Amino acid sequence: MSWWKRSLSLVALAAFFAAPAHAQLGGHPYELSAGAGINSFDARDFIQDSPVYMGALGWRHSPGMSFELSALGAPTKLDRPGDLDHKWSYVSLDARWNLRDASEKAVPYLITGMGYGRAQDPVGGLVKKGAPSIGAGFLYSLMGSQRTYLRLQVRDVMFREHAATEFSHHIAASAGLQWAWGGKAKDQDLDGVRNWLDKCPNTPIGAKVDATGCPIDSDGDGVYDGIDKCPNTPKGAKIDKYGCPIDSDGDGVPDGIDKCDNTPKGAKVDATGCPIDSDGDGVYDGLDKCENTPKGAVVDKDGCPVDTDGDGVPDGLDQCPNTPAGLKVDPSGCPIEVSERETQLLDTGTIRIQNINFDVNKASIKDSTSFAILDDVAKILLQYPALTLEIGGHTDNSGVKAKNMTLSEARAKTVLGYLMQKYPTLDATHFTVKGYGPTLPIAPNTSVLGKAKNRRVEFKVTNTDVLKIEREKRHFVRKGEAVPPADPNKK
Repeated sequence: MSWWKRSLSLVALAAFFAAPAHAQLGGHPYELSAGAGINSFDARDFIQDSPVYMGALGWRHSPGMSFELSALGAPTKLDRPGDLDHKWSYVSLDARWNLRDASEKAVPYLITGMGYGRAQDPVGGLVKKGAPSIGAGFLYSLMGSQRTYLRLQVRDVMFREHAATEFSHHIAASAGLQWAWGGKAKDQDLDGVRNWLDKCPNTPIGAKVDATGCPIDSDGDGVYDGIDKCPNTPKGAKIDKYGCPIDSDGDGVPDGIDKCDNTPKGAKVDATGCPIDSDGDGVYDGLDKCENTPKGAVVDKDGCPVDTDGDGVPDGLDQCPNTPAGLKVDPSGCPIEVSERETQLLDTGTIRIQNINFDVNKASIKDSTSFAILDDVAKILLQYPALTLEIGGHTDNSGVKAKNMTLSEARAKTVLGYLMQKYPTLDATHFTVKGYGPTLPIAPNTSVLGKAKNRRVEFKVTNTDVLKIEREKRHFVRKGEAVPPADPNKK
């Protein structure tokens, strides 16, 4: 099948499937058409296919018949060596047989005509002859306009070229526009209600109307039935141009009804579009990965409790937020077992360390055992960030007193420096250092054992009022006491 036969088939198919509409324009309007396309010349004439330009001026005699004066023009070349110019044109008087009322939305048609053709080239010279033509086409109303149509057309002009012994078939396929003026509108808004009965003559195309031609809006959203793609919009909801509810935050509750229109994506909402936070932790259900957080617990961005010290009691509920790793705690997050040094701190306000080994006559710490002891002290102090302490250095009475005073202060500074370097969360402003030398012995310096006891480092609480509060706040399992039963809700 040649391309032009396929074109005719497509026009026929479009005509078959085009749904009829109500007649728009009655009377005898004038019609002006213009377009362009491609002209396929008869292969026997050795002329190259080329662009074609068409124009027509018509008059509608009746809904099924229009008369037109039309013209075709195709500047091309001969399909021979040298590509010589060939000018071809055709003017005819046509009858256009409309297969539906010419004012329908979609109008297939047939066209017949008798006209005058003209061809000129350097080989055959000028040829002027009468020629019949037949064709088919399709008109389609643009944007519901009763006067503007898309015009598609295929036409066979049977023109005998120079030296041809029989009619040639020059096929012109074109697309263009057709404008109509004059005539009388029958149903200008195409709603099916004649103008003289239509109380709403400017109803949008596609809207459903009542018996008086006025549009129906069943859900009252301002978009008429027939155009409304969401005909059951809830009252009060904001809508788009198609009548569908707008939901800016995507929570399933339309704008206009949504009282919380900036809900984060993924959050569950109530009937008014406001986020639900079942456990009251500030992270909404749907986003909350830990939906049963205890009241008062500090949570992370996912709604899960934060447990800084890893003791199983969330921050915010943990009354002892700096519990060292590994200690058992009670439901309030405070240790239920306590070391002797911590007992000493709470009972006396002092931690006394006598086995920190320094190099002889120096402030440098001698061995790793001493560092381990200071680590234990640091873990205790981390639990009591509100306390202020003095780190005091002490010596025995061996040697020069002034030198021992200086040495003991230097050793106290060394201890503080180690703690600040390894435990930066300790507040340096809560510590002072002082060297006491041999001035505050706790044992006679008359024996090796007595002197060893006097060589010591002491951590002494300076804000005893705060220590009293800490002592009353916390209860520890002492030696000989029974360990309280585990909290059944604690993992």
